[in-house]
Amino acid sequence: MEQPLLGGASARRCCSLSTLKAWLPVLSWLPRYRLKWLQMDLLAGLTVGLTTVPQALAYAEVAELPVQFGLYSSFMGGFIYTLLGTSKDVTLGPTAIMSLLCASVVGGEPHRAALLSLLCGLIQAGMAILRLGFLLDFISYPVIKGFTCAAAVTIGFSQVKNILGIQGVPREFVWEVYYTFYKIPESRVGDVVLGLLCLLLLVMLTYMKSSLGSEDDSTSSRAARKLVWTVATMRNALVVSAASLVAFSWDAFGHHVFTLTGKTTQGLPPFQPPPTSDTTANGTRLFLFLQGFGGGLAVIPFMGLLESIAIAKAFASQNDYRINANQELLAIGVTNVMGSFVSAYPVTGSFGRTAVNSQTGVCTPAGGIVTSIIVLLSLAFLMPAFYYIPKASLAAVIICAVAPMVDYRVVAKMWRIHKLDLLPFCVTFLMSFWEVQYGIIGGVAVSGVLLLYSTARPQIKVSDQGLLVMELGSGLSFPATEYLSHVIHTQALQVSPPRSVVLDCHHVSVIDYTVVSELRDLLRQFKLREVQFIFSGVQVSLRKNKKIDNKNTQKENKNLQDCPNKYQKQQNTK
Repeated sequence: MEQPLLGGASARRCCSLSTLKAWLPVLSWLPRYRLKWLQMDLLAGLTVGLTTVPQALAYAEVAELPVQFGLYSSFMGGFIYTLLGTSKDVTLGPTAIMSLLCASVVGGEPHRAALLSLLCGLIQAGMAILRLGFLLDFISYPVIKGFTCAAAVTIGFSQVKNILGIQGVPREFVWEVYYTFYKIPESRVGDVVLGLLCLLLLVMLTYMKSSLGSEDDSTSSRAARKLVWTVATMRNALVVSAASLVAFSWDAFGHHVFTLTGKTTQGLPPFQPPPTSDTTANGTRLFLFLQGFGGGLAVIPFMGLLESIAIAKAFASQNDYRINANQELLAIGVTNVMGSFVSAYPVTGSFGRTAVNSQTGVCTPAGGIVTSIIVLLSLAFLMPAFYYIPKASLAAVIICAVAPMVDYRVVAKMWRIHKLDLLPFCVTFLMSFWEVQYGIIGGVAVSGVLLLYSTARPQIKVSDQGLLVMELGSGLSFPATEYLSHVIHTQALQVSPPRSVVLDCHHVSVIDYTVVSELRDLLRQFKLREVQFIFSGVQVSLRKNKKIDNKNTQKENKNLQDCPNKYQKQQNTK
């Protein structure tokens, strides 16, 4: 009797370990960790860290927050994702799109940004626990492309004022365009020259990296390609460092020709919960949960999840491994919750930094720990040096980062494949210039209407073969009942004399109670008019579970004997 008990205990331990590994994926790869992996993870983490620091400073400008908040948002993801993530390549941190969404909701207030991160994290973690990741499937590709194109234009143009060195430009896109052109005469020559030089260098280095070939396999050629790749990969850090050195040199000689980042807070952020209330001028305490976030809470968590999971799936496919989508939701959610305790704003997966991570040869998510340490060291020791970073150089970094997001070729592809997809694309694209979150909501609403319309108006192919044969192109659900009934009435029951109908259900796998009720009513009306309503090709699951009309289904073969030979031969062929 004891052996089965031991076996049961062993099975329970096995099940518990498997469950623990599912919730903590680090337990799957950490026991197999090797020295070679450590070397590659250190190299990848260092490379990504040198890319992350200048980008984080730049994205904080997009979020309309002090630059140190970009770094505050960049280190928590490396630690959390190492424990909970299922992709070896993904790096979590600030991105252009999340920074833009944050700016549109929090209005440059750091304490509200941290609270937004907490709320987004709770929503994302809750979705993971409840296995609600399927909701992301309702955000269609045209909506995503429309939003990313509009976001790239908005973010890129918002940095033109920093390239020109002009002040007092409003954030609303239309007024931003107007005042940017209106204030061109106020441009600072130093900022313009430096910004354009930084843009030119970044574009050149990007082109050099993309044009690296492998024709010559000699040792010297490989070394040269590796050097070019390394310099091009760290181009952001190199360009920002060089621009800062130039600005420091001019400033040391008393020539203030550049708009600088200015004084930043040095040191690590305090670990404390984000404030949930505030005190107004008359002393009234207001709960920030109830103010100002509006549609942002309906958009930002979903866009963060969508962006990160899309990146994780892309690199998992490229590098031949699988991810767990719900576990990715949990990793992002916990990162945002914990990040809110260090004054971070919402983060997600970064495509650019993930690509650098993958290309450098990262072996495990532990590379993110090295990246996070680089960010923490920058916060601890380098913040005084960030004073001299020209805003024009950060603007150049942002413009080069978002430029590839403008994919004009997708419009032609949609036109060729399915012209109606241009409708949600255009709605999302245009509305995003008003408010980015409204653009996404509007695009999803239009996509939903199109989806519901296709459900309510299924394809019905009608052919006359002595009797009417109606072939359904897809499943039947309750929105389609009225349309199906209308087609049958107009073409069979309201003509003189009434005609028999064969309803071909080969493509129907699921129906609901409303459809069954409507079909029973149609059977009754056909019987009153003394004509036949025959179901053909009804699947076994529908006969057994739905029971459209057992007697009618059982007599199908007998009824078909009365049909013309042409249709009977067609059914036999099928």
